[in-house]
Amino acid sequence: MYLSIKETAEYLSCSTAYVESLIQQKKIRAMFDGENYLINKDQFDTHLKQLEKYKELVEELRNEPVPEDIDIKDED
Repeated sequence: MYLSIKETAEYLSCSTAYVESLIQQKKIRAMFDGENYLINKDQFDTHLKQLEKYKELVEELRNEPVPEDIDIKDED
């Protein structure tokens, strides 16, 4: 499925200017049909899945209790 620049910006939750700059930097693959850029939505699926996994991992690490260090000595 192909998206316009505006639709891609909404999908990625960013500005259209940012999407245009990513296209110019060739960080996003896009086709120019003579009037508009068309961007394949499938190229973002892997990236978004990896982001979700990373968020879950960070949340797990955040919720993990900090273990007590057995080497701590009370030296008052």
